[in-house]
Amino acid sequence: MVERAAGLGSRTLKPGIYAPIPTFFLPGSEDLDLPSFESHVVRIAKAGVTPLLAGSMGEAPHLTHEERTTLIKSARRALDDAGLGTTPIVAGTGVGSTRETAELCRQAANAGADAVIVIASGYFAGVLAGNKRALKAFWSETADKSPIPVLIYNYPGASGGIDLDSDLIAELAAEQPNLIGVKLTCGNVGKLTRIAASVTEASFLASHPRNNNGEPFLVLGGYADFLLPSAYANGHGAITGLANLAPYTLRKLFDTIEMSFKEPALLSEVQELQGIVSRADFTTAKASVAGMKFLLKRVYGYGGDPRKPLPPIESGDATALWEHPHTQAIIKVERELTGQVA
Repeated sequence: MVERAAGLGSRTLKPGIYAPIPTFFLPGSEDLDLPSFESHVVRIAKAGVTPLLAGSMGEAPHLTHEERTTLIKSARRALDDAGLGTTPIVAGTGVGSTRETAELCRQAANAGADAVIVIASGYFAGVLAGNKRALKAFWSETADKSPIPVLIYNYPGASGGIDLDSDLIAELAAEQPNLIGVKLTCGNVGKLTRIAASVTEASFLASHPRNNNGEPFLVLGGYADFLLPSAYANGHGAITGLANLAPYTLRKLFDTIEMSFKEPALLSEVQELQGIVSRADFTTAKASVAGMKFLLKRVYGYGGDPRKPLPPIESGDATALWEHPHTQAIIKVERELTGQVA
């Protein structure tokens, strides 16, 4: 295993809410809009949500290596300047080959990331999808060569249908200590339950410690619509695009769920809030990157279009998304939590 560089990875990842940050572009040139990006990263972190850069919501396939590095450095600088120096940064580094992915992990570490999240490329999915040995080798070798901890990113929709099963993920967790968690954007609650049951056992924790200062192997949903059931199945939170629009609401839901373990009377409140979040998650996720950027523009004043060839959201669809009762319901909660008026 590559030795972790001094000072890197010192901010450990913990259970909670993570937001895959959009990458904002200047109109016309499509150059990085760093002021908007930095403002958004700080806004998210102040709500107690951890930023994840250059993921699917961040249009990672449309970014150069240099742009990924720029985003990490800009986010770290903005967080430090805002007094949020303890907030960790996760960066997406999954690309084509194992070799290039490992190189991106090193670049992310040098730029200031504290962990990386890695998806398998779907270009050769016809070969890889059924090859358990090759899939294990990809994440194991990447983690072995990465100077900072690695999260597995299981997203069949973005990787040509490659979908890791619970046994394979549990095996990777047991065999590779620099793998510190998994994001399940497959939306499979049964899979999440099985993995969490394995990695939260006392015997597993004792026999297979992580490389992230004693933190557990994180089992994170890729959506916010099943936070409540996943928590009661020993899950650890979610990496969810909805946290960009309503970070305080998502953090409130996570924290109240945690409190409900000791105060069962809170369960009805949690169920109500989970319902609002679940409906909003379903409605906004269908609008994808362009829809989220539109909503951020309406609410916070920045957003813009995706980088081509991704199209912007159509005007009629944008209006329908904004006026949808599910969207308005979560915006109302977010405004109440932040003391804003409509």
